[in-house]
Amino acid sequence: MLMRTDPFREMDRIFQQLSGTSGTWSKPSAMPMDAYREGDAYVIAFDLPGVSTEAIEIDVERNMLTVKAERRPAPKADTAQMELSERPLGVFSRQVMLADTLDTERIEADYEAGVLTLRIPIAERAKPRKIAINGPADRKQISG
Repeated sequence: MLMRTDPFREMDRIFQQLSGTSGTWSKPSAMPMDAYREGDAYVIAFDLPGVSTEAIEIDVERNMLTVKAERRPAPKADTAQMELSERPLGVFSRQVMLADTLDTERIEADYEAGVLTLRIPIAERAKPRKIAINGPADRKQISG
């Protein structure tokens, strides 16, 4: 139901984790995600721990879904001395190409416990349906 748009995105994410660099608005870091089908909806879950809902942007243009978020440093007292800093900060982004079979007009977004979950309904036209077969007795006779 979706396609990766950048095959090197995962390599960039691993490099940024190892090097300790943060994402910026011009070069955001990748965010981990899961995607699966659940009944008549497609579900995509993004890990965004420590990000407020006000710092998350979700856009859909045509079939391209873009999620951007920014995690800022937690406020600390002026006397605090950082001993260890492993939690990534900065800008995170992910783009996902959605299939034409998804109804992008009815996407629902929930954010709980640091996980942004998007539910995208499968379009009615893409759902399986039975097609009746007409036999000779079902046809109307045309008199001419």
